[in-house]
Amino acid sequence: MFNTLFIQPVQTSLIWLYHLFGNLGIAIIVLTLVIRLLIFPLTRPSMKAAEKMRQLQPELNAIKKQYKDDKVAQQQAQLELFKKHQVNPAAGCLPQIIQFVLLIALYQVFIDFFNHSNSTITNPMFLGIDLSSSSNNYALAGVAVVTQLILGLMMLPATSTAAEHTLAISTPSKKDDQEAMDMSQMAASMQKQMLLVMPLMTGFLALRFPAGLVLYWVVSTIASILFQYSVTGWGGLQPYLDKVRRRP
Repeated sequence: MFNTLFIQPVQTSLIWLYHLFGNLGIAIIVLTLVIRLLIFPLTRPSMKAAEKMRQLQPELNAIKKQYKDDKVAQQQAQLELFKKHQVNPAAGCLPQIIQFVLLIALYQVFIDFFNHSNSTITNPMFLGIDLSSSSNNYALAGVAVVTQLILGLMMLPATSTAAEHTLAISTPSKKDDQEAMDMSQMAASMQKQMLLVMPLMTGFLALRFPAGLVLYWVVSTIASILFQYSVTGWGGLQPYLDKVRRRP
């Protein structure tokens, strides 16, 4: 069923686009963009919901500290906050599942496509790169790392002194303020670690996967950056852009 509904249509589309353009790289780029455009209306609500949740995080932390000994009151306060700002934490769950299923299908298509001989593909070259091979993948792997890092930065909440002030005045004591600060620093540390781990993991895998699959990943990530910007702006990348602009 999965093969019939997802893998075969994607593989057939890739072969058709290859014959249409006469270039496998262009076929992969077009297929990736078409798929991302098709699923964008499904993923946009979840992106907007995630952005609202990031904006409300300081207030959520304040609620957790204020009602740390009363879970019922804590949940009620959180629900009231979500209702006030018209946020649904579960928004976009189904679109995320659909996107995940499509990603599995695409991964399977490209792996099978390049790991087995395909008589319909006579020229796997694109910009001097053999898309069926994992050799000499360094340039594509480098682009994959950089684009993944940019996307990761964008998805982080930008630092806000006003938000930190809101958290501080919402806690009942200096001890609670210090605990909240420690929790915030711990969360920030974990975010920074993941920010480095994901691009490095992407680069590691890119050097082992066929270049065609890496090309798909790069194009998909660039599309994600554009879509993310259209919904949330530069997000956590903004402070870094501001630092670059201030340099003489």
